[in-house]
Amino acid sequence: MSFPKNFLWGGAVAANQCEGAYNEDGKGLCTQDVTPHGIVGPRTEEPTPDNMKLIGIDFYHRYKEDVKLFAEMGFKVFRTSIAWSRIFPNGDEETPNEKGLQFYDDLFDECHKYGIEPLVTISHYETPLHLAKTYDGWVNRKMIGFYERYVRTIFARYGKKVKYWLTFNEINSVLHEPFLSGGIYTEKDKLSQQDLYQAVHHELVASALATKIGHEMIPDAKIGCMILSMPTYPLTPCPDDVIRTMESVHKNDFFGDVHVRGYYPGYMKRYFRENNIEIKFEPGDEEILKNTVDFVSFSYYMSICETADPAQAKGKGNLMGGVPNPYLEASEWGWQIDPQGLRYVLNYYWDRYQKPLFIVENGLGAVDKLVEKDGVMTVEDDYRIDYLQKHLLQVEEAARDGVDVMGYTSWGCIDLVSASTAELKKRYGYIYVDRNDDGTGTLNRYKKKSFYWYKDVIATNGESLHK
Repeated sequence: MSFPKNFLWGGAVAANQCEGAYNEDGKGLCTQDVTPHGIVGPRTEEPTPDNMKLIGIDFYHRYKEDVKLFAEMGFKVFRTSIAWSRIFPNGDEETPNEKGLQFYDDLFDECHKYGIEPLVTISHYETPLHLAKTYDGWVNRKMIGFYERYVRTIFARYGKKVKYWLTFNEINSVLHEPFLSGGIYTEKDKLSQQDLYQAVHHELVASALATKIGHEMIPDAKIGCMILSMPTYPLTPCPDDVIRTMESVHKNDFFGDVHVRGYYPGYMKRYFRENNIEIKFEPGDEEILKNTVDFVSFSYYMSICETADPAQAKGKGNLMGGVPNPYLEASEWGWQIDPQGLRYVLNYYWDRYQKPLFIVENGLGAVDKLVEKDGVMTVEDDYRIDYLQKHLLQVEEAARDGVDVMGYTSWGCIDLVSASTAELKKRYGYIYVDRNDDGTGTLNRYKKKSFYWYKDVIATNGESLHK
């Protein structure tokens, strides 16, 4: 036994990193339009020409060409997101923008033309900018109502076209990147823990509400949460390091625990007590939270170590803290490479939740060189093939362990603008997009060596991984 017969092979993107067309067909501004340097840089008041995401890879106009390439690889599923500000340009309108709705109708129809199931993230690191500036994003409880209107609109529109939904992308990342993840306009260093965790509560209620509404409006749909997974190992066997690791892991498990179990765990209640945080529950919140997800999806890029020793240096390029693992190598961007960590986290979530699991992001960001081979332009990305092969073999190991794994959508299946640094030179895809960080390039698409490798993996349902 290796991969299940109905395993959902595919790839993943996010609207804000690939679509472009940031101000076309009635789309409003979103938080990504004012973060030209990604997570690492300062935001701007208005969109600026150096923001690569304003054009992205022009997926908005070229999606038919791209979906055809995905179909050629044999995708069973394509994960993408809906740009909230295409549907409700400011976020707080009463009526949606028809041209925005039509775009996703056309995109999903194109997927179905090739037998590809869309897997749709409702909110993927973009909030209408008006909601961020006017309401301070998810700090404000009114966001639940705006999100509910958006959710009901897209469920009604796409209920017959989309079977798989995710409520929020990497929802736990709001603890580290409140503007990117939660549309919270207050500067990170001025945001109180009280306001941050109240925002988390609002998101968790909204997510559970979306699950409830989805089950009512689209009974055959599967609705999942999406977590940034971060396997965390003690740096040493010192009990202090083990306890510090446990506490660090709890911060992330909190989100999955509420989504799957439907209530706040005791360890978070203790954390709130000891940090003078009082979460305001409105009447009905506890009941809403009981609407639990059908499956748990997550991203996996790296693992980290934790230690109680304050002298240890933090890991380079790591959004979630932690210290480097002395046994692991790292990518060009300082992300440590740990294929076995993927098997570990699959087993960990399966043991904890007993819900089907879906790996919806995994991949290697690297600088690719376009070369000519046999008269065809391509990229000899053996390093990417090696990375993905090692990770997929660990997914197979987890399946043999008895873990229920639904599918795998590798991140950035076509090159796109990086979320962390807003660069295009940090490439993930099987398809090279001719666009450079200085804005030059034809936007032409070229198949990398990994394109044919992944096509073979899908065609053999993973058997080719053993060649």
